[in-house]
Amino acid sequence: MDFNSFLLHISQLKKLPLGGLTSQFKMAPEIRRHYSLKNIKDKNPKESAVLAMFYPDINNETKILLMLRASYNGVHSAQISFPGGKKETDDANLQFTALRETEEEIGVLKTDITIIRELTKTYIPPSNFWVTPFIGILSKTPIFKTNVEVEKLIEVSLTDILDENSLSSKNLTTSYMQNIDVPCFKLNNYIVWGATAMMLSEIKDLLKLV
Repeated sequence: MDFNSFLLHISQLKKLPLGGLTSQFKMAPEIRRHYSLKNIKDKNPKESAVLAMFYPDINNETKILLMLRASYNGVHSAQISFPGGKKETDDANLQFTALRETEEEIGVLKTDITIIRELTKTYIPPSNFWVTPFIGILSKTPIFKTNVEVEKLIEVSLTDILDENSLSSKNLTTSYMQNIDVPCFKLNNYIVWGATAMMLSEIKDLLKLV
């Protein structure tokens, strides 16, 4: 989708109802479906925030940024995610967390990003994080500068997000689940599953309403 055309839908995107868990659960691993709101609150999860950033590439095509996290000793090592991270004690709010982490991880200045709206919180059982996603707009083609937490940036076309042919499933074994079929997006030859896929599903359903 042409970025100028995308911008024409921003006012609608701010007002449309969110799909919430109904949208998210289309792409949720089975393990996630067993957690109620009470279960989550009882676990006293850590708060974090991520940014789904839309921007024009050099051809003015609308892109959304994902990234491959670097390998480390943790449950989310080498996984696909949005820029973002844990809320720090001196962060004013979760929106600031998303913007701060984005600037730290990919080098896009907080002041250059316009937040459009907050999405539905997504709980991640293995790490006990409760993640608040935000949709943001960067009006120019970015020049990225990544930090050590980022292995690779993945610039995905909005057209591919909306394409039903991007949906699939994958049998996975991780440190916390064995031989499980999970729904996923296949984007730029990467498998996107788990919390990131759940957030993308809500974004996709929202965009399909405009």
